[in-house]
Amino acid sequence: MNKQNSGNTKPAKFINTNLKQRTLILLKPDAVKRGITGEIIDRFEQTGLKIVGAKLIKADRGVAQKHYKKDAAWHKKVGEYNLKDCEDLDVDPMEIFGTTDPTEIGSQVNEWLFSMFDEGPVFAFVFEGPNAVKKVRTLVGSTYPDAAPPGTIRGDYGLDSAVMSMQKKRALLNLIHASGTVEEAQEEISIWFSSEELLDYRRADEDVYHY
Repeated sequence: MNKQNSGNTKPAKFINTNLKQRTLILLKPDAVKRGITGEIIDRFEQTGLKIVGAKLIKADRGVAQKHYKKDAAWHKKVGEYNLKDCEDLDVDPMEIFGTTDPTEIGSQVNEWLFSMFDEGPVFAFVFEGPNAVKKVRTLVGSTYPDAAPPGTIRGDYGLDSAVMSMQKKRALLNLIHASGTVEEAQEEISIWFSSEELLDYRRADEDVYHY
């Protein structure tokens, strides 16, 4: 016979993972110019994520600088990553960056990111859904397309690599940007969209799952 709950055992803590979130996705110029935006968007929509804002724009340098506004700590961190990549790939950082100072390297990478937006239009989206930030990041895959696993967007569609981008002295062409945290998403959405451009409506699956 099963023992009855004596009242001393605490019930399992309920964790609500069904909270709606909004997150920013940018389909970068390399995705737009390759004509694969529809396929990528379909991947997100099939998971139940809902588009609440979308626009195709030619981003100016001001918007790019707001989006990639990074401090010295970020520059140093990115520089250290690039130095490690140079070591792993047997590339001389002096030939690429003209320096081995991580902060200076990170600053150069930041400039490459600004210049990326000069290459063509950007398709900007805001997706909404349960656990949207993490779900999108999982679908997108790791930063380097050549290292992203099959089944992720970068793994299935990405063609670039760290060594190629460094040798060409340009930003890594990895198709897509996705906000990393809920807080980051809120900040980035405000850069690319006004509140009037974000719509509120219900998809059919929201009525099915009551969220």
